[in-house]
Formats: sequence, structure tokens, C-alpha cells
Amino acid sequence: MTAGDRAVGEPERLHPLFLLTGLGGALRGMAGGYAFVAYLAVSGRMGTALLAAGALLVVLAISTFIYWRRFAFQVGENEIRIDSGILNRTHRSIPFDRVQDVDIGQGPVARLLGLASVKFETGGSAGKEEGVLQAIPLERAQALRELVRARRSGAAAAQFEEDGADAARPPVYAMDVRRLLLAGVFNFSLAVFGALFALTQTVGDVIGFDPFNRSFWLSISSVSEPLQRFILANQIIIAIAGLLWLAVVGIGTGIIQTALRNYRFRLDWSHSGLRRRRGLISLSDVTLPARRAQAAILGTGPVRELFGWKELKLQSLAKDEGGGGDHVLAPLATDQEAGTILEAMGWRPLAGSIAWIRVSRSYVWALVLAVVPLVLLASIQMFVVPLIGALLLAFIAGALGLRWLAWHRTGYSLEQDRLLIRTGWWRRRILILPIAKIQTIELAQNIISRRFGSASLALGIAGGTGFSAHSIPAVPEKSARELRAELLSRLL
Repeated sequence: MTAGDRAVGEPERLHPLFLLTGLGGALRGMAGGYAFVAYLAVSGRMGTALLAAGALLVVLAISTFIYWRRFAFQVGENEIRIDSGILNRTHRSIPFDRVQDVDIGQGPVARLLGLASVKFETGGSAGKEEGVLQAIPLERAQALRELVRARRSGAAAAQFEEDGADAARPPVYAMDVRRLLLAGVFNFSLAVFGALFALTQTVGDVIGFDPFNRSFWLSISSVSEPLQRFILANQIIIAIAGLLWLAVVGIGTGIIQTALRNYRFRLDWSHSGLRRRRGLISLSDVTLPARRAQAAILGTGPVRELFGWKELKLQSLAKDEGGGGDHVLAPLATDQEAGTILEAMGWRPLAGSIAWIRVSRSYVWALVLAVVPLVLLASIQMFVVPLIGALLLAFIAGALGLRWLAWHRTGYSLEQDRLLIRTGWWRRRILILPIAKIQTIELAQNIISRRFGSASLALGIAGGTGFSAHSIPAVPEKSARELRAELLSRLL
């Protein structure tokens, strides 16, 4: 009997290699124990530190073994039963009619060992996990998914898609290597750039990586001596070269991160929703039921939008690999491709021309009032430490400039069955929110917004990281109350 041919109702355990993968997971979660061992080591008690590390490893190994021995699952006629727990035993039954779909994932170690984790997506609120099998053979995981799908609907497993059948049909969306690399370039983050800059200025000399130092370029330069003297004689050339070097490293980091996560990204339509497969080292195979989708977000930026690229995310009750409810459906897509994905979900694509209602200018003036103390502080610093004062003033001016640009792109549009919200200038977002998915509508004002006669509307929906709220800022108070009343009337 193979791993995929187990009899229905036969108790099963996790694969014995879970003792390896489970121990690795337990070690990753012991930050406090590592800190204690490190404290003992740096305080000169190396023997005690080694003893504590060994004891910690033994305890984790024993607890992992006991957990494995006490864990079992059983596939019955109408439900899946999972028994787990060491001291407190849990006997959990998941009826087939509650299982939305079965998601399969493989981390790098599990992939080498031929194992997979299986997660049963149910109708629980906010995508609560009700059943996870952390390490079973991949063949058994795939057979279990087909069995659950077949028994849930009362049909034969042959009626459902096999992996080969999915591959034979054109995908709803897919990424080739060229688009993967392009997405990596656009994945360049200013936060990564800032972190690299801070690293070079703090420990750059120690690790031998400071592109703003003459000695760094002398050590790697292979240009002619006259050109080398010219570069080294001009500090501004070194600064520009250092910024370009950091940009190259930042872009390379973005490409690697994107490739690891989205290699062979493919989105297909299955019987229960959109099926997404991706990953280079860690493989992910999840299904996103369309009926559990709460909102869609089209994201872009000034450079990406210039070339006509968008990112499409779905806020759903189902959880993603990271534990949240925000799923990337297309890391880099055209408007037409994004529209095709929305149509596959049964949603209308965005129209070419949308009648946006811009928010009040108080969106800008509120920030102006908020930074007045910082302006006064920067003015004082100009007489004490001119450089710090100038940098602070430049930061304030940049923040106000970005807020002004964002005001031109912040607004909303109420359609028949959905609300569209547009925000941001650098991080541009269009939220597509079906009115039927709205759970709460809150009108809020503070001291500044009351002064300007404006209010914000917070719209609560399920999914994402728990209970998520999207908002429309700085709406004239009368318009905010009218919009709230209109939304409530359509919800009733």
C-alpha cells in the first residue's frame, strides 16, 4: 500500500522525518533560549553556556518526539479528525462540507525530503486555521486533497483537475523569467537602500564594505591610473559612485527575493477558485475561493505606472503562507491582465475612465499643522548644529511635498455595487471594495478635522490581518455623512 492509497478511516501519523523538520521549527522559535545561552557565553561562563545549549536541544528533541507520537489524523466518511496535544489533548473534527480547499506547501528542507504540509481551509472567521498536517509524504498530500474535494461534493475524484490537466490549460496569469527579473527590479525598496547606507556608515570599515570611502574603490578599481586619480580626487564622484553601488546591491537583493518567492508563478482557475503555485526553494500551492474574497487592491508606483505595470492583491478570509489574508494574485501585470483575473473571480474590471471625487485640502493642511513644532525645532537647530537643522527642514519639505502630490491622487468613486478608493502618490493604491463585504462604517473626526469641517470614513471588512479597516481621509463632513448613509442603505 503506497502513501497515496491509505484506506479511509485508518489512523495515520506524520512522517518520521517530522522529527527533523519539527525540531528545526522548534529551534527557530527559541529566541529567548538563545539569548540566555549568549548571555552566559559573553559573561565568561562558556561551560555553563554549552551545558545550557545541550539541555535546550535535548528538551526540544524530547518534546518534538512526544508531539509526533501523540499526533494522529484520520480520514472518515464525512470528516477529518485530528488528535494532537501533549498535556492538553485536542480532538478536532472537520466536516468535509466545511472544507473550502486543501492547500499544499513545501519548505526547502521538506522539499529535499519529499514531504509537504497540508492546510485545510475552512469557513472560519478571518481564515482561522482549523487543521494543519505539518509533514506527510507529498504523494499522500496530493491524494488527500483530491479525496477531500471528491467527498465534499459527493462526486468522483476523476471529476477534479489533476496537476497535468491544469498545466495543459492556459493559465489565468503566469510569469516568465523576463517578467520575474523585471518584477525584482521594481521590488527595489527605499527601506533596503536606507538600511544598506546605515550599514556602510556604521560597520562599513570593519567589514570592508564602504563605497563612500576612497580606500574601497582603490581596492577594487581596475581602471587606468589617470582615471583612478581623477575619481579619487573628487569626493562628489565617490559619493555618486557609492550611491550607484548601493542601488545595484539593492536591485540585486530585490531580484533574488522576488525569484525565491515567485519563481514559476502560475495562477489557474480551479473548481473552487483561483489556484496559485509559486516558489523556487519553498513551494506553495494554494487555492483562493472567490466567494471568500473581501477586497482587491491594485498597487503601483510612479515608475511602475509609467511603464503600465500593476500589482494585484486579494484580501481574503483564507490565510496566505505568512499567516495573513493578503494574497498576491499578480506581482507584475498589465491593466488587461489584472482585468482578466478580476473577471475570473466574477468581478468587473476597472473602467478606463473613473469619476474620482477628490478629498478636501485639509488632507494637506492637517499635516502642515502637525509639523509646525518640527519646523520650530529645525529652526533652532540651524543655529546649534546647522547640518542637522538643514536635514530636518529638508525632511519636512519632502514630507509636505509628498502629501501634496498624494492629495491630487486621493479620492473615491461610488459605483452601483462597489466602492473604489484611490490613495498615495509614491505607493499608489486603488481599493476595489464590494459594498456587500463592508462590515462596519465609522465616521471619525479629531480636533484638526473638525476645524476644517472634514471627517474620515473607516470601512471595516473581514480578512487580511484579522479585522482590517480601509479609510477615506479628509472628506467634507456633509459629503462624509451622505456617503455613509448611502452605503448603509445599500447594505440593508
